Amino acid sequence: MTEGTVGFLARHRQERVPVLTERLVRTIQEQNPGYTEVQVVPLADLRQSCHDNIERVLQLLARAVELSGVDEVFEEEYLDAARATGRRRAEQGLPLDDVLRSFRVGGRLIWEDLMAEAHGDGGLDAQGVREVGTWLWEVVDATSAQVAASYHAAERNLVREDEQRRAALWEGLLHGRAQDPAFALEAARILGLPVKGRYAVVAMAQLEGAGNVAAHLAQRLQLRAVGSSWQRRGDELLAILSLGAAPVGVPLEVLRGWSRGTAGVSVAVDTLADLETAHRQAALALRTVPAERSAVAAFDECLPDALLLRSPDIAERLAASWLGPVLALPRAERAALLGTLETWVATAGSTTRTAEVVHCHRNTVINRLRRVGELVGRALVDQPPPLELALALRAHRLDPGT
Repeated sequence: MTEGTVGFLARHRQERVPVLTERLVRTIQEQNPGYTEVQVVPLADLRQSCHDNIERVLQLLARAVELSGVDEVFEEEYLDAARATGRRRAEQGLPLDDVLRSFRVGGRLIWEDLMAEAHGDGGLDAQGVREVGTWLWEVVDATSAQVAASYHAAERNLVREDEQRRAALWEGLLHGRAQDPAFALEAARILGLPVKGRYAVVAMAQLEGAGNVAAHLAQRLQLRAVGSSWQRRGDELLAILSLGAAPVGVPLEVLRGWSRGTAGVSVAVDTLADLETAHRQAALALRTVPAERSAVAAFDECLPDALLLRSPDIAERLAASWLGPVLALPRAERAALLGTLETWVATAGSTTRTAEVVHCHRNTVINRLRRVGELVGRALVDQPPPLELALALRAHRLDPGT
């Protein structure tokens, strides 16, 4: 009896595919609002997809009946329509649920039409009906799975392409390409930034769960009327802030209130073309934070350190000429002298205050200053701390190897 069922299915496919195609198109338009409300699928595309998938489902049904199994019939040539539908609908942005709902509707219409034709001309007996009923829904489910797999694969490709495009736009912004108005307009549109406004850049040391960190901080910034766009770049997590009327102090307050990461923040700049400069500032500010600390450094608050980082040869020479002999001492003596120098500079040359901070007698502070003066060949007692010494200490803090 299988032979008779296969013959019936062949005749049915030859005669009924155009009718079923129009019926399915009409039903989808009436019952599946995803296609009509969003209107991302052109009518010609929908009609062609319905035709091709009905054709393939009926071909697969006939083969399943003939071979008494679904797994044996899924050759590549019979999967093209389902896979093409899944890929196109993902690219068009139609939700997968709407696509699969249409496949279920198509399966129902095919079944109803098969039964109407079978009873109308007696083309199927009871056994034939059972055979068709056994395999039709197996075929519909299997092709639906192919649609879903193709849809998800296309989605992953689109995500990768979007990430690559965003990364390319970021690189362009950070290398000054926003001087081109067309590029600035595209970057602003894709990254969700205003074309005109005030901006700042945040450079944050990479954290675990950077995506969650970005989403959390973006939400907290938005509550303070500061928009942001985030991007991983190498070992950094970067953000472009859309400040609007807010001063840089607002995002600084948000970032410092979060207090879980290390970051540098630029000054405010007036155009997207200035983001190249703002990024350099944020990256320098980030580098001024010692590795063992977590802090948020504002570029305007660390200008001497930033200057030293931008001039490593000068920083190295300052450290060598003012601290070289001290750094060559044994660890304990070196630590005591450096700690005293740091405090003496920080207290504007007050030996009394320095003694209180480092917990020793004032005479001990004076003796340590004389010891340093003898080592480096410069008098330090009875005068304000030299600017060069302050910069040398900063250079050493920034790079203990200097």
